[in-house]
Amino acid sequence: MDFQIIHKTVYSYHEPISLCHNIARLVPRSTGMQTCRKTWIDIDPEPGIINEYEDFFGNRVLYFSIQREHQELIVKVTTEIFKSDTDNSTANGNNHIAWEKVKQLLSEPGPANADTRQYLQETSLTSVSPEILAYASHSFIPGRSAFEACKDLMERIHKDFEFQPGFTTVAIPAVEVMKQRKGVCQDFSHVAIACLRSIGLAARYVSGYIETLPPEGTEKLTGVDASHAWFAVFIPGSGWIDFDPTNNQISLAQHI
Repeated sequence: MDFQIIHKTVYSYHEPISLCHNIARLVPRSTGMQTCRKTWIDIDPEPGIINEYEDFFGNRVLYFSIQREHQELIVKVTTEIFKSDTDNSTANGNNHIAWEKVKQLLSEPGPANADTRQYLQETSLTSVSPEILAYASHSFIPGRSAFEACKDLMERIHKDFEFQPGFTTVAIPAVEVMKQRKGVCQDFSHVAIACLRSIGLAARYVSGYIETLPPEGTEKLTGVDASHAWFAVFIPGSGWIDFDPTNNQISLAQHI
């Protein structure tokens, strides 16, 4: 499939400002399932300084600085994406390696999983609590395959947590979301990552988009889609597998 993604961010200030510095991570990555073909970035007012680089995790980062008076800043990024029509649910659904074995392999010394091990550590947003560990334990029962356990965790979060925009902010950690059982896609992803890291599995946060299809017979409205988030789990032999707890589905061709 071919997609065109238009991401527009507008900052409106209460009064004119004369200087701002910005870092934007708005260019989709090329992966095994998608290719970022072209990207156009329009910034108004035009920056005096602009540089692009790749960060430690391989994301394309845009730094720009505006050094003249302005009261509004508009950043518009248009990207052409080619997405393969395969998804990782069918490719990895037959992976039966137990989650305890995955944990063991990740803990073994050596270069094989050195890059993956950096996704085992807690962060301020994904710190572990007794409640999080207990919640994870209901899915990760002894001997269960890592794939099935992660799928079960995704399904439980979808069922147990209420989608409520505006209830949380980007700074709310997973331990608070676990207590309230409310939030949005980023919160559900943080809870899942905290659960997975609590039992020794490598998990990472994925930010992107998902194509939403309109009801049959109606035209899709411009602007109805927004950025989205989900989580990915590393399973040796299969690589990173994406799970979307907000929509209760494994990443499909519509996930960018």
